[in-house]
Amino acid sequence: MILKELLKDIEYNLIQGDLNREVDSIAYDSRQIKSKGLFVCIEGYVSDGHNYIPDALTKGATSLIVNKEVKNINSDITVIQVEDTRKALAYIASAFYGYPANKITLTGITGTNGKTTTTYLIGRILEEYNYKVGILGTIENRIGKTVMKTERTTPESLELQALFSQMLKEDVSHCIMEVSSHALELSRVAGCFFDIAIFTNLTLDHLDFHKNMENYKRAKAKLFKNCKYAIVNIDDANAKDIIKESSGKIITFAIENEADFRAYDIKISSKGIEFSVKIDNEEVRFKLNTIGRFNVYNALGAIAAAYYLKVPTEIIKKALENMGGVPGRVQNVGSSLDFDVLVDYAHAPDGLENVLKTIKEFVKGEIITVFGCGGDRDKSKRPIMGKIAGDYSDYCIITSDNPRSEEPEKIIEEIEIGIKETNCSYEKIVDRKEAIKRAIKRAKKDDIVLIAGKGHENYQVLKDKVIHFDDGEVVKAALQEDMNGSN
Repeated sequence: MILKELLKDIEYNLIQGDLNREVDSIAYDSRQIKSKGLFVCIEGYVSDGHNYIPDALTKGATSLIVNKEVKNINSDITVIQVEDTRKALAYIASAFYGYPANKITLTGITGTNGKTTTTYLIGRILEEYNYKVGILGTIENRIGKTVMKTERTTPESLELQALFSQMLKEDVSHCIMEVSSHALELSRVAGCFFDIAIFTNLTLDHLDFHKNMENYKRAKAKLFKNCKYAIVNIDDANAKDIIKESSGKIITFAIENEADFRAYDIKISSKGIEFSVKIDNEEVRFKLNTIGRFNVYNALGAIAAAYYLKVPTEIIKKALENMGGVPGRVQNVGSSLDFDVLVDYAHAPDGLENVLKTIKEFVKGEIITVFGCGGDRDKSKRPIMGKIAGDYSDYCIITSDNPRSEEPEKIIEEIEIGIKETNCSYEKIVDRKEAIKRAIKRAKKDDIVLIAGKGHENYQVLKDKVIHFDDGEVVKAALQEDMNGSN
């Protein structure tokens, strides 16, 4: 493709070189550059792409996108300067792949909690209506039945546009994607028009990146500046600010407040949820095979989205009733003895509180909670999560999550500050596997063991390496060990 054509959606200054040259590939990682490549220099939080220009040129780059002055570049290399290389990359990638997002019905979900579940619910509904669906999110990227590994909730813009392009080749008509606050702040979805944009909620998280809640909210609101329908949870205190920023038609959902899609007559048990919603002036009764009042909100967002995607109500109802759980989301991974073991991704205060509140509604015995907090992430939430765990649990084991470069013992001490404010008994076990085994050994008839923080993840990030670690696998092995020991 001709370089000039790739630049038509952005403002730029030509520093040197020819705009009519051929571009065969784009990269923001110099290791990925090929012959006739366009290298986009991204200033990251750890390294600066501008420092890798010599490497990119050696590997075959013939054009550069920069956001600051660069020197000693050969005259046969085209240099383009822009204000924001991240945003430029998004628009350039879209043009390179032929604007694939414009040819797919695109639904984006943002919020602190509920993105993954809402994504899966909408995907299941659309599949029930025989649409071929693409899903992008925390657990996996999926095109039809083909599953690909995911490294982050929302891919970088270059990978994102490549995925959209692949979806078109495989006749995908609808893509449902989680859109993280990081992705919005870092312009990964810049230039994408969303047919549906959904706001689930906003609670404390990611302040290591956003610094304060106002910045966090402002990042989330960016999704709604370029959409046809904005589907908003108006029970959330931040909803009015999201609505204010929206360019699309506002559709509301709620439990407490009057809304376009409001759940009432809610019945929650250990087996699932039932609730009613008025749709086109008719009462529709929905059933879900999952637990928790928070999942009513997730379902409402999915129901509203499906309605505006022209899916008949009876199809929505059938899809939700037939759907199993979402991996790592209040997932029962062990009930072979007299107690249950649940694994959940809850890694923020609100998520942990929601899950524990739900369990408390139907548990007959005690709640034993195993949890930690991630290293190199928002430290302010650690004592808060400690207090929440202590308030709702009968016994807690504080352990490691993904400690990354931090000392696990230090993270545990910061969590402990909060749990000490409660009357909950607890212990500290740094090794997560040993912590899970200890919880299972302690559990008695009718107890529920909650293992929180990692959910679907099958790895653990330590200081100098990443190891395989799956909470569900550890639970099953520990249960088997416990059963063998009791025989």
